[in-house]
Amino acid sequence: MKRKVLFIAVAALLIAVITAVVVYNLQSKNPVAPAAGEGETAASEKAEELTERAPAPDEYLIEGVNVIPQVEFKAGCETYACTMLLQTLGFDMDEHLFLDKYLEIHWVYWGDDGNRYGPDMYSSQAGDIEGGWGVYCTAMAKYMNRYLSDVKSDKKATAMEGVPLPELCEEYVGRGIPVMVWATTWMMEPYEKDSWIVDYVDENAKTEIGDTFTWLQNEHCLVLIGYDAENYYFADSCAGDISVFDRELSELRYEQLGMQSIVVV
Repeated sequence: MKRKVLFIAVAALLIAVITAVVVYNLQSKNPVAPAAGEGETAASEKAEELTERAPAPDEYLIEGVNVIPQVEFKAGCETYACTMLLQTLGFDMDEHLFLDKYLEIHWVYWGDDGNRYGPDMYSSQAGDIEGGWGVYCTAMAKYMNRYLSDVKSDKKATAMEGVPLPELCEEYVGRGIPVMVWATTWMMEPYEKDSWIVDYVDENAKTEIGDTFTWLQNEHCLVLIGYDAENYYFADSCAGDISVFDRELSELRYEQLGMQSIVVV
């Protein structure tokens, strides 16, 4: 009798051990399902991640861009480009408001010593926009951010250097975001035209006080709004219309002007 009871006890123990092992293996291969809502959240986050990684279309054109002809301010291409970009993004901006309230000008002038003086264009507009020289991306982004701050926008203007045009299209234009870029008028060859001794710099300057700053003839600022396999499309104040330029030529001119751009996101 005792042997029979012992045998039953041992058998029961073995069955319990085997059952525990089987359950453990099943749980390892089939983890517990997430609580209600957790699976949906994870799936949503994964879908969002995949959407962010989705490539831009092979060709794209931002519609409804108001191209402002560069008639009144002959040297104000950057101000016109800024205005067109901000209007495309839905801001109530015009070139007069930007000039009167946000654009900072430092003059280029002849000193008593016979030398010409002026600002580093990465720090300020050089001369007025009726007959001056221009302004580069870092200074322009600073002025644009003053406006965005005043209107309590959560967007920010970011100056970029060295980002290729195809990458700007992939990251921004192909997703409906226009980009200001520096190239040349009609994509003509730039060349050194004027120079002056630097008398104004800020934290963005490429030079120091007393250095020489050289301005390139034909420098121009446009808004990149589209692309296809052969061309780029620009809102061009000089043309007063959308200009279409060959990709290779556009990339060369953009590179010659330092691969400067501004995006507002």
